[in-house]
Amino acid sequence: MKLEYNIPSAHATVFEKISRIGARLNQPVYVVGGYVRDYYLGRLKENPDIDFVTVGSGINFAKELHKELPGSSLAVYKQFGTAQVKTENLELEFVGARKESYRRDSRKPIVEDGTLEDDQQRRDLTINALSWSLNKNDFGLLNDPFEGMQDLKAGIIKTPVDPKQTFSDDPLRMMRAIRFATQLNFHIHEETFEAISNMAERINIISKERIIEELNKIILAPKPSSGFTMLFKTRLLNEFFPEMVDLHGVKEVNGQRHKDNFWHTLQVLDNVAEVSDNLWLRWSAIMHDIAKPPTQRFDNQVGWTFHGHDALGAKWTKRIFKRLSLPLDERMKYVQKLVRLHLRPIALVSDEVSDSAIRRLIFDAGDDIEDLMTLCRADITSKNEYKVERFQNNFNKVEKKIQEVEKKDRIRNWKNPLSGDEIMTALNIKPSKTIGNIKDAVKEAILNGDIPNDHDAAFEYMMENKETFLRESS
Repeated sequence: MKLEYNIPSAHATVFEKISRIGARLNQPVYVVGGYVRDYYLGRLKENPDIDFVTVGSGINFAKELHKELPGSSLAVYKQFGTAQVKTENLELEFVGARKESYRRDSRKPIVEDGTLEDDQQRRDLTINALSWSLNKNDFGLLNDPFEGMQDLKAGIIKTPVDPKQTFSDDPLRMMRAIRFATQLNFHIHEETFEAISNMAERINIISKERIIEELNKIILAPKPSSGFTMLFKTRLLNEFFPEMVDLHGVKEVNGQRHKDNFWHTLQVLDNVAEVSDNLWLRWSAIMHDIAKPPTQRFDNQVGWTFHGHDALGAKWTKRIFKRLSLPLDERMKYVQKLVRLHLRPIALVSDEVSDSAIRRLIFDAGDDIEDLMTLCRADITSKNEYKVERFQNNFNKVEKKIQEVEKKDRIRNWKNPLSGDEIMTALNIKPSKTIGNIKDAVKEAILNGDIPNDHDAAFEYMMENKETFLRESS
């Protein structure tokens, strides 16, 4: 037997081994879903995850394959009726063909054994219902019961059965439909799109972890704004990220309007996506103006203002990340930092740049200074080409100045040259807030450029001002 498709030889070898096991167990077996879809799209991964459906026990089938693949590992998930065989380069997932029915208030299905046809009907999209037979009598035959190949060629996202039934059974499929449309640059079929719009509230029975998994894949797409546009127009976004929806809209007072901050945010996100695959930098783009609605004010002298939206946005980041089940570790703190600092470089391009201001920016941004500058450049979304060019040229000057100051003063990831023990010994004092005050004064002197960033200068500065420090602490 030889698979006629032009696939990597290592994959073909595994398929032929699986075919022989299926014949021995008298269990029909098929390659299903993403692998088949990606083959026809010309985007097959070298080390893919491959899903298989067998008419019978998927767990028993996986155990047999595990025996025949030296060095492989086996993981069994009895509660789901699935098993995974993992080799150095492949992850092979097996499940028995099944049919499912659902209760209204739960996405946990009632599962029964079924046929290949039953299994294909429960797939989320026509393009994911494609399968190849690995059986001896029709090895390599394409099964396409819902004309998924036509949809692949036409670039259409559509459910295999009535979309209301598909999304009622598993509301996460609404997110997946938008995710695939975003990743593949496909169009969602009108009936499918309408069903998502009408059933958006049903997404609330899905865990935030599952929702955010799909959302992050949308964010990592080449043009994430297209996915957010669909989430917005179907009102799915309202259900789990209302703060972002609140950015939409334009107010007018005395003939003065502000830009629509929702569409601006999406443009900033796309701008970042063009130059970086960093998920958390992209999240920083999403969050950078998130607190503009509550800080919006109109001033007769200057027009619309959003004073403090940077600080409030940084404060909101933890709350929003927690609600969305996003990580609350260093990744969240990174987003907070960029949101809090995103106006600082913009302010610098408007004034004559002082070394002191640059030192403070480097000190506050640390190793994330380059990412901060990337975000700030992305934040320039004016349609006025002259204005954009002027800002970009000013940013070039700021970046050059950052490099010059850092080379001279070594402020990035700065540590105070004086330790607490050294201060106590030199001034013959006990542990107290005086030590912290002295270290703060040394830091300010270095950042202001009053003294160089080295130990001897800091020690000398402390000793010259020790009477003042000690008097203030008494």
